[in-house]
Amino acid sequence: MATLTPGNYTAIMSGKDNTTGIGLVEVYELDSTSRLLNISTRGFAAGGDNALIAGLILSGTDNGTICFRALGPSLASFGVQGVIADPRLDLFNAQGTKVGANNNWKDSQQNAIQSTGLAPGTDTESALLTDLAPGNYTAIVSGVGGTTGVALVEAYHLP
Repeated sequence: MATLTPGNYTAIMSGKDNTTGIGLVEVYELDSTSRLLNISTRGFAAGGDNALIAGLILSGTDNGTICFRALGPSLASFGVQGVIADPRLDLFNAQGTKVGANNNWKDSQQNAIQSTGLAPGTDTESALLTDLAPGNYTAIVSGVGGTTGVALVEAYHLP
């Protein structure tokens, strides 16, 4: 547990003695007077049990406007190799009901997503802008047509 001043932070997880496998990094905001604005994770995305999964808990009593993004191709401009060519984003609530989905971000909500300043850099990347009630949510990134590769999944809590 740590008390952090406002700013940007990165948590890096690696296997002890170079071991590999699936891991989980969690961030919880315990101070009710502040608000976590963004969380993201980069990992390998495939299908089925090998999808890239990110969880989000929206607490309090008010709904929140959240922008989810699933990026792949635009990561290559930052030197990331082996990126997923066509990421798909699916959003589920705590009951396992799909509450949103997107394949190519311009297919729906293009103007709304652009107005947030969070439009993905490539048309084949995914984004979803949604108002969510307090609760637990899971964003799942997989490859369209069975594609695999490195992806980035993000959630931004907008004002």
